[in-house]
Amino acid sequence: MFEKAILGMAFLRIFSGSLEILVALIILKLNNVEKALVVNISLALIGPLILITTTSIGLIGMEDKISFTKIIWVFIGIALILYGVKSG
Repeated sequence: MFEKAILGMAFLRIFSGSLEILVALIILKLNNVEKALVVNISLALIGPLILITTTSIGLIGMEDKISFTKIIWVFIGIALILYGVKSG
C-alpha cells in the first residue's frame, strides 16, 4: 500500500501532466497565436502552485523525519527558485 503523501504527490503530478496535454490540444484547436499565448500564460500560473503543493505534501509526509527549521529552508529555496525564474 502507498503512503498518503505519495498518493497525493502522484495525483497532483498526473493532474498537472494531463492539464499540460489538454492545454496543448486547446492551443492547437485555437490556431491563433494571441489566444494561445493567453492560454499558455494561464497554465504558467498554475505550474508554481503545483510545485509548492506537491512539495508541501511531501514535507508533511516527512514531518516526523525532518525538523521545522529544515522545512523552512526548503520553502525559502522554492521561493528563491520561483523568484529567479520569474525575474530572469
